[in-house]
Amino acid sequence: MSSTSVARPSYAAVLRIPHARRTFAAALLGRLSYGVAPLSVMLAVTRASGSYAVAGVVMALFSGTSVFLSPARAALIDRYGPRRALVPMVAAYTSLLVLLAVLVWWPGAASPFALGAVAAFAGSCTPPLGPTMRAVWGRLAPDRALMNRAFSLDAVAEELLYVSGPLLVGVLLGFAPPAVGVLVGAALIVVGTAGFVSSPVVRAVPGSGREKGARTAGPRVLRGLGRPVIAAAGVGLALGVVDLLVVAFAEGHGHGAGSAAWVLAALSVGSAGGGLLNGAVAWRASAGTGLSAQAAGLGLALCAAGLAQGLGGLVVAVVVVGLFVSPLITTAYLIADETTAPEARVRAGAWVNTAVNAGSTAGAALAGVLVGWLPAGVCFAVTGGVMLLTAFAVARVRGTGRPVPLV
Repeated sequence: MSSTSVARPSYAAVLRIPHARRTFAAALLGRLSYGVAPLSVMLAVTRASGSYAVAGVVMALFSGTSVFLSPARAALIDRYGPRRALVPMVAAYTSLLVLLAVLVWWPGAASPFALGAVAAFAGSCTPPLGPTMRAVWGRLAPDRALMNRAFSLDAVAEELLYVSGPLLVGVLLGFAPPAVGVLVGAALIVVGTAGFVSSPVVRAVPGSGREKGARTAGPRVLRGLGRPVIAAAGVGLALGVVDLLVVAFAEGHGHGAGSAAWVLAALSVGSAGGGLLNGAVAWRASAGTGLSAQAAGLGLALCAAGLAQGLGGLVVAVVVVGLFVSPLITTAYLIADETTAPEARVRAGAWVNTAVNAGSTAGAALAGVLVGWLPAGVCFAVTGGVMLLTAFAVARVRGTGRPVPLV
């Protein structure tokens, strides 16, 4: 995939779009909750129940309902518009988080069944702020080049949120029980969503309502999602595997598990750098070709990571791996947004997001099996091979929507 010298709008130009800064900042504040609430829930349930097994089941229920019901919640956004759909979702979600915080405040006060039920219902109400913001970018950005830059900025910011969220939880734990983190997560999404839905551009987003064909248009309006969903599932699986492999590699080379945190931080740095670079360069190839090339690049980088002989070499390798992560996810979102009917934009983004998270869950399970049988280096190579197969599958799947240029 070659680049061209066509002038690109700057990131500053994205933020100069009317209402962009206000809307984006509010959405980011709300999305910070996703980096705070889940970790706080896990720590609070562990403290309250005294059992890692109970905490694991509760988190599986919370995360599972959040991830796999995301397209259904996104469909409500598409149908009724962000303002009418997000407000009741946030009300239900935050009420359940507050209830969960009350249940875990006193150790042993609540049964595991009650904790699991509340967590499952809370997860099922998680507001899809990320997919909604990306759909709003599609309305804000007047041309493809600016929208590509906006999506890249969004992906990098989201990457940083998932790093800063756990750091905020760590600060809170210095002077408060983990249940306070659950309350902070609830407060963040209330304030962020309030600012988001009050933005003029969000208020102007209509819902599809009960227009002709609205009930039966699901499969038709979501055409063209094969390639982005396959690619997103692949990168999610790779990330799920890498998280555990990094820990296994560090311990296998005589380092503490804490060293793995630095390696994973390097992965985030590489991903942020790759996302910024991807938005800054004008590529001549189509987005479909770019998606396949990025998946292949990620696969080759993972194979190279398997050759690392020490922790320093692994840090360098995962930085290179990270360079392909944000660009791949950004391109998947771009294709989904561009090839899907306007009345299904939020659903399209939610399906890509769900694929990433489902792939990550499957990757974590796969890593547990691989690490028990194979050396970490071989596991990296196997994961790289899976990504190369994903690249091949993405290249073979025909897009049913209109072509999406990257320039």
